Amino acid sequence: MWLIVGLGNPGAQYARTRHNIGFDGLDALAERHRLEFRGKRANSLIAEGSIAGQRVALVKPQTFMNLSGQAVSSLRGWYKIDPAKDLLVVYDDMDLPFAKLRFRERGSAGTHNGMRSIVGQLGGNEFPRLRVGIGQAPGKMDAAAYVLSRFSKEEEAERPQLLDTIADALDLLLREGLTTAMNRYNPA
Repeated sequence: MWLIVGLGNPGAQYARTRHNIGFDGLDALAERHRLEFRGKRANSLIAEGSIAGQRVALVKPQTFMNLSGQAVSSLRGWYKIDPAKDLLVVYDDMDLPFAKLRFRERGSAGTHNGMRSIVGQLGGNEFPRLRVGIGQAPGKMDAAAYVLSRFSKEEEAERPQLLDTIADALDLLLREGLTTAMNRYNPA
């Protein structure tokens, strides 16, 4: 069983913002496999089903980004998963260029508050993640304002392809495993 968590903020005002790319990537994967976010548990929207022969729960925490760890910790217990093997978190990353993906087996939370919350609640950083590049804030723009902003016109035009690529990457992970996904999607 895989618990795949996309990070974002609930509410229409945050829809299609950079910080919600985790939610959007899971929406693309769910739509591709005809899964619906009908379940609610641990203050999260959940779509359960099967992808590539793997049982999955796609999760969009509704706790706001900075408290994502509460939902993830509760769901770890509910589904009885080992985070090092059965959890994957999809989230935005300012340190990667726009539309670049990078899988990691483990790692620090960096400056991402949602990841800090998850690492804190799980008591460690030993779980896989998919970082989705949103690029650096322009000029002296505040990082918090940048991640909550909408994509530029040019980025918005590329966004559908980015969401397809996220879904492709997650499909590959579920079909062939993390090592294969890392080899295919991580920049050299």
